[in-house]
Amino acid sequence: MSEIETIQLAPNFSICRILNGMWQVAGGHGQINHDSAISQMLEYNENGFNTWDMADIYGPAESFYGDFRNELEKKKGKNELEKIQGFTKFVPNPGPMTRSIVEHYIDQSMKKMNVDVIDVIQFHWWDYNDASYIDALHQLTKLRDDGKISNLGLTNFDTERIQIMNDNGIELISNQVQYSIIDQRPDVRMTSFCKNHNMKLLAYGTLLGGLLTEKYLGTPKPTQSDLDTFSLQKYMNMIDAWGGWILFQELLVVLDEIAKKHNVKIPNVATRFILNKPTVAGVIIGSRLGLSDHIGQNNKTFSLQLQNDDYENIKSVTSKANDLFTSIGDCGGEYR
Repeated sequence: MSEIETIQLAPNFSICRILNGMWQVAGGHGQINHDSAISQMLEYNENGFNTWDMADIYGPAESFYGDFRNELEKKKGKNELEKIQGFTKFVPNPGPMTRSIVEHYIDQSMKKMNVDVIDVIQFHWWDYNDASYIDALHQLTKLRDDGKISNLGLTNFDTERIQIMNDNGIELISNQVQYSIIDQRPDVRMTSFCKNHNMKLLAYGTLLGGLLTEKYLGTPKPTQSDLDTFSLQKYMNMIDAWGGWILFQELLVVLDEIAKKHNVKIPNVATRFILNKPTVAGVIIGSRLGLSDHIGQNNKTFSLQLQNDDYENIKSVTSKANDLFTSIGDCGGEYR
């Protein structure tokens, strides 16, 4: 097994550079069994994958994390809890953001997650026309200062809005954004902003819900019925916007050649490509807990070193694609 890569995301706060994503427990990715899920969470943790990404809107994800913490403490003792990290998201409906409203939802997440302090709250806001998101961030900052939250981050905000937050004195450590070989929109504006303001990026969608794997190499374009998870449906739309299935097949051929050269798989190449991007702290890889196991596969990414010709070969394909920044906009534009 390769040595687990970690990174310091904030002072006295380090994380595993491959985070376990828990969107899949929210539904639309197969039936998740609670006991099997907790068992596999313990297995991920045992292998060094100890950083978890969830949200208040991901069904039972926060409760799963709380139950996982209970089991971990029973098996290994309370000290073991200090070695794991739990990121969740605060995703309110737009509207007034008073102290009582914001604190109510944070308290709910704390209770479900079985924590006294939330390691990272990642704030998401659907409607930029409602400027109450600044009020919400001020309330979250107060809760951080009161000790209920250790760190404050964002999910799917664009550079313009983060500049406004910065101008309002909001201290942020990260922004979680869609970032993959086919969707490199963060390169346009977000990366340089983060570098200048000491923020990191957490990338999701890096494997396009499983489309960036050998399974789809040399296959016809999936039909709607083939796209049987929310992730596959979402990222198929992204491939269509990027350049379509034929160009995507060209990309898979190149990635397969690179993977074979390094004795790894396509997902390792795709993940390493994004991990090597400036300001990227980590990549979130979805965990279909109890249904599939990516522990060994994810571990191989840490020993992979891409070479200059690998980047050139990837660029020979991606340079033919449509400009997603022009068609969709900055990070998070697909949600607004």
